[in-house]
Amino acid sequence: MWIVFALLAALSAAIVVIFSKIGVKDVDSNLAFAIQSVLIIIVAWSVVAWQGSLSQVTRIERRTWVFLILAGIITCLSSLFSFRALKLGDAGKVSPITNLSFVLALIFGIVFLKEKINWVVIAGAVLMAIGGVMIATARE
Repeated sequence: MWIVFALLAALSAAIVVIFSKIGVKDVDSNLAFAIQSVLIIIVAWSVVAWQGSLSQVTRIERRTWVFLILAGIITCLSSLFSFRALKLGDAGKVSPITNLSFVLALIFGIVFLKEKINWVVIAGAVLMAIGGVMIATARE
């Protein structure tokens, strides 16, 4: 089932890139991100409330809070950088570079989480990295 959600995330991320590119055309990229962030907060907390999970907030351990807060800060930075990149560049060139996060996440997972990989994963990551760079640097 995880693959369905991963594919839905990829599809929605691709749509977000296009809508965000259109949205930053005549607006400051930071303002565009701020507007989108308000909507994210409303939707996220609405889903939590709808699922009846609000009471779980008080049971979250301190260590978990630290990592969630750090991840939230990095998410904000990532989005600010992405919006700025979309303001300055073409969506078709920005997206392959930002999606190199897969390769970096794979490396970080190996180093910090001791995740196991095999040659197929390594080959796929190398191909993705090469493809991302090729698409982003291709001349028109």
